[in-house]
Amino acid sequence: MTAAAKPSVWKSFSQPAAWTMFYFGFSSGLPFLLVAGTLAYWLKEHGIDLKEITIIAGAGMTYALKFLWAPLLDHSAPPFFSRMGLRRGWLLLAQISVAIGLLGMSLATPDALVLFVALTLLVAFAGATQDIAVDAYRIEIAPVADQGALVATYSLGYRFALILTGAFALGFADHMPWPRVYQLMAVAMLIPIGANLRAVEPAARHRAPTRWGEAMRQMFVDPFSDFFRRFGVVLALMLLLFILLFKIPEQALVGGIMSPFYLDMGFTKTQIGAITKFYGVWIGIAGVFVGGAAVARWGAHRPLLAAVVLCAACNLLYLWLIPNPGNLLVLTAVISGENFMLGVLGTTAVAFLSSLVNREHTATQYALLSSMVNLPGKVLGLFAGGIVEATSYGTYFVIATLAVAPAAALFLWLLPRLKLQGRED
Repeated sequence: MTAAAKPSVWKSFSQPAAWTMFYFGFSSGLPFLLVAGTLAYWLKEHGIDLKEITIIAGAGMTYALKFLWAPLLDHSAPPFFSRMGLRRGWLLLAQISVAIGLLGMSLATPDALVLFVALTLLVAFAGATQDIAVDAYRIEIAPVADQGALVATYSLGYRFALILTGAFALGFADHMPWPRVYQLMAVAMLIPIGANLRAVEPAARHRAPTRWGEAMRQMFVDPFSDFFRRFGVVLALMLLLFILLFKIPEQALVGGIMSPFYLDMGFTKTQIGAITKFYGVWIGIAGVFVGGAAVARWGAHRPLLAAVVLCAACNLLYLWLIPNPGNLLVLTAVISGENFMLGVLGTTAVAFLSSLVNREHTATQYALLSSMVNLPGKVLGLFAGGIVEATSYGTYFVIATLAVAPAAALFLWLLPRLKLQGRED
């Protein structure tokens, strides 16, 4: 795409689809904590054993498995709402299911534990289905150059939902019963449902299979063969390898290692929550919008490379905390740098992955690629405690930073080859 053909940053953010994605982001974010973190508080106060709490709250793992049923959203008409179109119809079905599931949880309560768990799984499954439909909608409604803006407004809505279902829900629970809190959350789903009813269906067309064998091929064979056919075997394999590698430095710090680190550095839980969970969220939103503007201005490739390297380098900021335990100014500075770059990386990464997807298999291919992104870093995070005990926190942060080198080198190899294929954004 030539420089003259690139849309302006203002045009990317002011398009109607950007505002639609704000509401869809709110819709995706609303059920996430209600079947995991926030739910655990309700279960704990109800006297459920810790072992059972972690198992029930494990319903959130459904989000990691969403690629298993993503093909249905590419090649099957949504029940009851097919007239709305493939994307909006599936999304409306999922949104209504979330609202019904939350209302059902409020009526059943943990007293009817088996039914309560079943309803929790329904909300988690419907929430993950929302994510599939929203990602497919976003990719199909706008070109790659506009994806950064759409991801930014989506992320803003998503974070508003997390604040509502996290901080606000806990505050509500101090003044009203938990069932009433979940009823309020179910009512809040009416906001994105209304936005969906007013949204425009993407113009992409998907051919419905006429026979069972053809359906199986379209759902489970074509999305994979198409990716290798479009890029060639070597380039496709290198792209998949890069996707597995480039978020390792970020994901290595997402697991359970950071909470003990903050406590070992002498910070109180109140200080940690205020700076990392509240202040850090807003810094991350700023990074998301900067990343969106960068994609709108320069495309997905160059901003992604810069974000990958700088985000990894931010891991070294934690070395500054080690000789300054309990220093709130240093913690604020560290969180500012890291969360800002995490926001930039998140936007540019989504735009890049979106550029690799064939719109005949939007939901399936994006669900697979986005699942691959987080896997290796989470595996490293599983061994974080052992590495720290054998060495030190500082050594682990250095290892997590150096892990960016293979991904950066591989992307430099990929860039000219993607350009030869006409995929330079």
